[in-house]
Amino acid sequence: MNESVKRILDTNTPFGTASMWWLGQMGLMVKMGEIVFCIDYYATFDPSRQVEPPILTGELEGMSAILGTHDHLDHIDHDAWKIWAKTNPDAKFIFPRQHMDTVLADGVSKESALGLSDGERITIGDVTIHAIAAAHEFLDQDPETKLYPHLQYIIEGNGVRIHHAGDTVRYEGMLSKVKSFGKIDAQLLPINGRDAVRYRRNCIGNMTYQEAADFAAESEAKLVIPGHWDMFADNSADPKAFKDYIDVKYKGMVKCLIPDVMERIIVTA
Repeated sequence: MNESVKRILDTNTPFGTASMWWLGQMGLMVKMGEIVFCIDYYATFDPSRQVEPPILTGELEGMSAILGTHDHLDHIDHDAWKIWAKTNPDAKFIFPRQHMDTVLADGVSKESALGLSDGERITIGDVTIHAIAAAHEFLDQDPETKLYPHLQYIIEGNGVRIHHAGDTVRYEGMLSKVKSFGKIDAQLLPINGRDAVRYRRNCIGNMTYQEAADFAAESEAKLVIPGHWDMFADNSADPKAFKDYIDVKYKGMVKCLIPDVMERIIVTA
């Protein structure tokens, strides 16, 4: 077994704590008690990526669940999901239900493919995953099915609450949805923003680092981690600017951490 994976699976997380490992981009590994989740992990090699996958595709095993927030290759990595459907036979795959057909085409069984939409939830062991619509860059709700193609997740378990925002801009009602769950112990937000340069090459955007910092403070997150800034040179941002903005504007209110890839982050309730 891969040493990093073994270390994660063997990590002790007493009640009232969770452990997280940032995987680059919006990738996150989370352990709560005995439950281990892998969220938005982009594991496929690509010459355009600036950060190599910290865990090889074929070496990811032992997951309780594998989550994707939306059907972009750096969030639902279909080449990897095809492999993980075999190497993680007991894992549940959680994703926007609008993408059910593409996930089943990856070889994920109907029993393991758990599609969600805004306001829905599912429980894996002692952990509950709540889905909130994300606006990347628009909500894009399907007019017929009423499903949302982009999601963010509130993950509650072991006495801890984590918010993974996926790819999103802030939209009316988003803050109240997040705050309705109570205190957020840790939060991963995209900070790469949006601008004319990106629009010209049909690259849709996310929150700017200032918008993300304001959202973290207003949602009363205890700890915030910036995401979506390291993977691609033409769609990046400066995480230090994000941290500086928080440290100055919200001094003592929100803790910001810029983690190294695979650095263990201990979250406390």
